[in-house]
Amino acid sequence: MYKNESALVLFSGGQDSTTCLYWAIKNFSSVRTLCFTYGQRHSKEVEVAQAIAENAGVPFQLLDASIISRLSINSLTSDIIMDQEKPVDSYPNTFVPGRNLLFLTFAAVVARSHGIRHIVTGVSEADYSGYPDCRDTFILSANASINLAMDEHFQIHTPLMWRNKADVWQLADELGVFDIVRTQTLTCYNGVVADGCGHCPSCKLRKQGLDNYLKKRK
Repeated sequence: MYKNESALVLFSGGQDSTTCLYWAIKNFSSVRTLCFTYGQRHSKEVEVAQAIAENAGVPFQLLDASIISRLSINSLTSDIIMDQEKPVDSYPNTFVPGRNLLFLTFAAVVARSHGIRHIVTGVSEADYSGYPDCRDTFILSANASINLAMDEHFQIHTPLMWRNKADVWQLADELGVFDIVRTQTLTCYNGVVADGCGHCPSCKLRKQGLDNYLKKRK
């Protein structure tokens, strides 16, 4: 698709960003990954992301964005109990305000320094869990604002935007990395690799998607 161009992937080592990484490897001539520390509950996420990037043969960069953890109270950057279901007329307390906007801004600066204009992120409106910064309208707005702020022509790609979790599993399968995504990624909020703890909202969403895809795959 963009065989003569490079891409920067926002990378956490989870199911979605790993699927996006291999989507980018397929569609771009070269790929870099950018991972963030932002005061998240566990450091295992970074270790997993770095291992996956190294195995994929792509550069891995870690950026300290820990100031995010000092700007608001939420269950991903503190020890408060996380919501098991999305509250009615509110956001789940796993929502980290401003995170994706800051990540995309930082990514654009890093991409510019490498002469890269394509940025890939794994946000999805189909399974966005109530997070406003995973919506397509936000991405389009952020893309326009970053381009204006930096006088550049970045293109933010969201290969998972309209895919539910079953569809994400299908895409990983089509890319030939189903087993990698299933056994090496970390989606669990409690830091358990692969199938995870089985109890947190992220694990439940992942398992439901996997079960639905495997039924369709038979």
